[in-house]
Amino acid sequence: MNIAWGALGTVVIAALVIGVAVIALVSFALVGLSARSRPSIAGRRGLGPATGTAVAGLCLAATALIVGYGLYVIVS
Repeated sequence: MNIAWGALGTVVIAALVIGVAVIALVSFALVGLSARSRPSIAGRRGLGPATGTAVAGLCLAATALIVGYGLYVIVS
């Protein structure tokens, strides 16, 4: 049995990077959605409700694209 260690290392590194990216995107989406639930306080810094929703939508869309591409690669 011959193991291609270089290819295995490449797959491991790619899986780690993509896994961290998906987790980070979902985390940013949750932060964006939490901006909608905080009451508006004068002088408060941070995301507004509309901006938070937009950030959450973009992050979840990017996550869906990554997962969809992974499924496409597995099926094809």
